[in-house]
Amino acid sequence: KKEGIRRYGQAIIPMDEALARSVIDICNRPYMAYRVPLKKSKTGSFDVQLVKEFFRALVQNSGITLHIDLLSGDDAHHVAESIFKSFGRALDQATGIEPRLGGSVPSTKGIL
Repeated sequence: KKEGIRRYGQAIIPMDEALARSVIDICNRPYMAYRVPLKKSKTGSFDVQLVKEFFRALVQNSGITLHIDLLSGDDAHHVAESIFKSFGRALDQATGIEPRLGGSVPSTKGIL
């Protein structure tokens, strides 16, 4: 149910030298902007490019608009962790109930 949700969410999360921002619109229009320039693509045996693929699949299957920006950082592990944490916080904010909406859908069209 989408009645009464805030719809929009954003978060900026640090992880040591890394700083990531995630911005979400729960709108049923799948779109992703992923601006994460990394010099190294692996942390241990984990390919950090899989983070982008995870979010691409999530966006397409959930219908959200998602912007992820790496504001600073070059340690692939810290970057990935700050991205996931900022996404989690932004999603929590966007799906939270906004009492001022009185249970209505936050859209001029009446649907999301």
